[in-house]
Amino acid sequence: MGIHFGVDYYPEHWPRERWETDAKLMREMGVQVVRMAEFSWFKMEPRKGEFCFEWLEEAVALLGAHGIRTVLGTPTAAPPAWIIEENPEIQPIDRQGRRRHFGGRHHDCQSNEAYRAHIKRFVTAMSQRFADNPHVIGWQIDNELGNSHGDLCMCDSCRARFQRWLEQKYGTVERLNDAWGTAFWSQGYNSFSQVGTPLITAVGENPSAMLDWKCFCSDLIVDFAKWQADIIRENCPRHFITHNYMCFDDKVNYYDLGTLLDFVSNDIYPAGHWQKQPHQPEYELAACHDVVRSYKKQPFWMMEQQAGMAGWEVMGRALEPGQMSAWAMQSVAHGADAVVFFRWRSCAMGTEQYWHGILGHSGRPGRIYEEAKALTHRFTGHMDALEGSMPCPEVAIVHNFRQNYALQIQPNHPRLRYVEQLYKYYKPFYDGRIPVDFVQDTDDLSGYRLVIAPLQYLMTPELERHYMEYVADGGHLVLTMRTGVKDADNICMTERALPGKLGELCGIEVPEYDCLLETVGGVQYDGGDYETEKWCDIISLDGAHAIAEYTTGFYRGTPAITENAYGKGAVWYVGTEPGTELMAALSEYIIKKSGVQALGTAPDGVEMMTRQKDQKIWLFVINHTGKERTYRLNGTYTLLEGEKEGVLAPYEVQLWERFEKAE
Repeated sequence: MGIHFGVDYYPEHWPRERWETDAKLMREMGVQVVRMAEFSWFKMEPRKGEFCFEWLEEAVALLGAHGIRTVLGTPTAAPPAWIIEENPEIQPIDRQGRRRHFGGRHHDCQSNEAYRAHIKRFVTAMSQRFADNPHVIGWQIDNELGNSHGDLCMCDSCRARFQRWLEQKYGTVERLNDAWGTAFWSQGYNSFSQVGTPLITAVGENPSAMLDWKCFCSDLIVDFAKWQADIIRENCPRHFITHNYMCFDDKVNYYDLGTLLDFVSNDIYPAGHWQKQPHQPEYELAACHDVVRSYKKQPFWMMEQQAGMAGWEVMGRALEPGQMSAWAMQSVAHGADAVVFFRWRSCAMGTEQYWHGILGHSGRPGRIYEEAKALTHRFTGHMDALEGSMPCPEVAIVHNFRQNYALQIQPNHPRLRYVEQLYKYYKPFYDGRIPVDFVQDTDDLSGYRLVIAPLQYLMTPELERHYMEYVADGGHLVLTMRTGVKDADNICMTERALPGKLGELCGIEVPEYDCLLETVGGVQYDGGDYETEKWCDIISLDGAHAIAEYTTGFYRGTPAITENAYGKGAVWYVGTEPGTELMAALSEYIIKKSGVQALGTAPDGVEMMTRQKDQKIWLFVINHTGKERTYRLNGTYTLLEGEKEGVLAPYEVQLWERFEKAE
């Protein structure tokens, strides 16, 4: 495709006479693509059936004359006021039964047939209008599906659709009653029509019902996206379709959504005011890129890459010189084929007035513009070669939306968070310069030396067999506390002690456990004393051997972490949440035992990552600090971009290559 750097552009926010200046500055910066129109429904249809696409066609043509292609967004995240006036019922209902009103964005119910009729009319007209435009290359459906819909929507339309979803899944209400365990608290149903949306209750909620609700919400969003994708594919068969994800966000199962898309895109804001300040840790950003790559197991686009200070009512920290470039190339290192900066120019009006872009409010090129220009000019040629290449890690971490949903419903410990556990197990590999994939639990695991499967809370016989076969065939597996607790319907297992049949794989049983409320635990590992958090499985050995023992609680001296040989492989069971020091020490041991190789060595703040295509490997070395850093590579590479081998200037990105001999 040859499209690698771009910006998110909103020409409707600025006078027409400014557009030419913007196009020239974009061309000089090296911009190849813009995304436009994803929030412009009123501008394009100010009254029902009155389509005004001329301004957008003019903007597309002007940019095209400067060699810049366009991705169009369907503006269905912000229906205009006249639609709300005609159909006020499309405004969503929250868990407390309150209506959410017009005045922001995402003020829509995605199940509502009246709203879908408006979408069909508009998306049909828009896609037909731009189907043959030579400068339009693709479409983004809606915007950040699931964003702002955390407890939405629970209206009558969603209730009826949920009931149909349940009837299709269970067939009979008797099967639903069994799956939900409705014998508890007299919650049985005589018909599907009695089932409601999970409005706030007097006390408590049914965890099995809540799991189905979360899965229904995800399926509804996927169906909502398909509603638009089908229209666009019919009218624009030569255009790609994508959607901008949000890393690990969980309202919609991104693996399912990805089946509709030609490739996935992502939005990331490392220095948003809601992040850990002054910015989100680089290892978490790297994990975000890796999971986005996993959603379709192919390269992705960064559709919104932070370009300046971000904020709505309050703002995050300013980006240091070079920091934006380092973050942008980090996304490339982990699989992005294109980086689109948000936004082109800081907006002077509305909610996002303080969400800064490549240009400030004045529109004059400054430090950020010059940095972006230097970046695009330096790396565009390399991006052509990199296009389509993928990382090839030896390590995988299992990621599953249903596990996340179940632990949101019943976190067991008030501070236990599924994604935080993924980050915790990811960090030692990032720190060790060892690339990582994320995989679904149903994926083929045979290509990985080491698989880490945190919090396998929901378990099925198929998943048990999958893990056992992987280890028996020579794989190395890490399982953790709260494994095998519940079945697929979110009901506790009763036939065996934890972790169920996986106890045979691990060589252990867990007859008891302890929730570390308002306290911490301790273990002894390899002669040292370490802190643990949140949870302690009380483990009985049944063939495994302990490599760490508890030093606190009535169970002190009993196993905390175990190792077991099984078939040709090995499995570790981590019965507690390791603190930072224990996690580092334990991971070092597991890495050595599993034979996983690092890319090199470096101090904190230096990242290494590879992409590969055919027999060629590209290695990125990125300095995420404002200080000079040194490093050493394992293996022989040729430096393509960089000032000095083995030395990184502040925020410098170096690119290396090597050729592998064909087997």
